[in-house]
Amino acid sequence: MEKADLKAFWDLVVDVWTAGLYGIDIGSIILAVGILLFFLLARNLFTRFVINRFSAWAKKSRTSLDDSLLETLEPPIRFIPVVLGFFFATSFIDFNDQAYVFITNVNRSLVAFTIFWALYRAADPVSELLRHAEHFLTVAMIDWFAKATKIAFALLGGATILEIWGIQVGPIIAGLGLFGVAVALGAQDLFKNLIAGLFVIGERRFLPGDWILVDGVVEGTVEHIGFRTTMVRRFDKAPVYVPNAKLSDNAVTNFSRMTFRRIKWLIGLEYGSTAEQLQQVRDNIENYLANNDAFARPEDTATFVRIDRFSDSSIDILLYCFTNTTDWLEWLAIKEKLLLAIKHIVEEAGTGFAFPSRSLYLETMPGEFELAPLHTQDKAAKDARP
Repeated sequence: MEKADLKAFWDLVVDVWTAGLYGIDIGSIILAVGILLFFLLARNLFTRFVINRFSAWAKKSRTSLDDSLLETLEPPIRFIPVVLGFFFATSFIDFNDQAYVFITNVNRSLVAFTIFWALYRAADPVSELLRHAEHFLTVAMIDWFAKATKIAFALLGGATILEIWGIQVGPIIAGLGLFGVAVALGAQDLFKNLIAGLFVIGERRFLPGDWILVDGVVEGTVEHIGFRTTMVRRFDKAPVYVPNAKLSDNAVTNFSRMTFRRIKWLIGLEYGSTAEQLQQVRDNIENYLANNDAFARPEDTATFVRIDRFSDSSIDILLYCFTNTTDWLEWLAIKEKLLLAIKHIVEEAGTGFAFPSRSLYLETMPGEFELAPLHTQDKAAKDARP
C-alpha cells in the first residue's frame, strides 16, 4: 500500500511538473527564466564590450559625430540583451499555436521598438551635423527638422508595432484625418501660429540670441523659436512667450543685425556766440570724430556736424554720427566720452550752452509802479527796521 501511495504521489509530481503552467512544463519555465536572468545580468558586460569596441573605432575618426552618436545610442544598446534574453528564453518553451503567435508578436515588437528607439535618439546628433550647413539653414530650422524627424520615427515605430499585432493603420489614419478636420476648425490660431513660425524661420527675421523689438508686444533677447510660440527674455529676465503670428504680422526691429549704432544730437549754443565761436565748436567736434576709431568713417556711413538752425532760445548744431560697436554698454561709454569732449570744446571756445528762456521788454509802466528816487528808498528802508 505504501509503495502504491508513493508511486501515485510521484506520478502526481511528474504530472504537475509536466503540465506546469498552461501546459508548459515547469522545467522549461525555470530554464527560460534562467536564460532571461543570465542575459539581464550580462547586460552591463555586453554593453561595456560593445561600447568599448565602437569607442575604439570612433577615436580613429576625425569627426566628433560618431562619438555623440555612440553616446546617444547607448540606452538602445543596453536594451539589446533584454530583447535577446526574451527571445532565447521563449525559444526553449514549447507553446501551443495561439501562445506561439502571441510570443512571436512580442519578440517582433521588441525588435521594432529597439530599432525605432535608436533612430529616434540618433536624430539629435544627425541634426548637429546639419549645423555645418548654417549658411543656408538656420539653427531654428535645424531644430525644427530634428523635432519633425523624431516625431516621424515615433509615428513609424508605433505604426509598425500596430501592424505586427494585426491592427490596420490605414483606417486609423483616415479616422484621424476626419478628426483633424474637425480639430482644425477649432484650432485655427494654432495652425496660424505654426505657419507663421515657418515663415519667421524661413525669412530669417531673427535667430536665437538676437535682440529684437516688436512695438507694443515685446523687447528682449530671443531664446527659443517653437512650433507655436517664440520665447523672448526681456531685459528684466522675465520670459515672454509670443505667438508666432504676432512676430510674422508685425514689424520686427532686429538690433543685433545693426552694422553701426547711431548718435543724433542737437547741441544748443547761446545766441551771444559769435560766428567764429560757432565755427570753432563745429570744427573741433568734427575733428574729434575723425580722429577717434570708435566712430565710423564718413565714407562708410553718414557722418556730419553742421550748424543747423536758429531755434527759439539757441543756435543749434546738428551732430549725426555712428559708432563702430553695436554693444549697448560700449555705446553708452563712447557716448559719455563724446559728451564730455563737447563740453570741453564749448568751454574752450568761450561760449556756453543755451537753455530755454524768454526775454520781456517793457516800454512804459503805469505811474503807481514807477520807482521812487534812490534816497526815498533808502529812508523807507531805515524806517522799516525794528
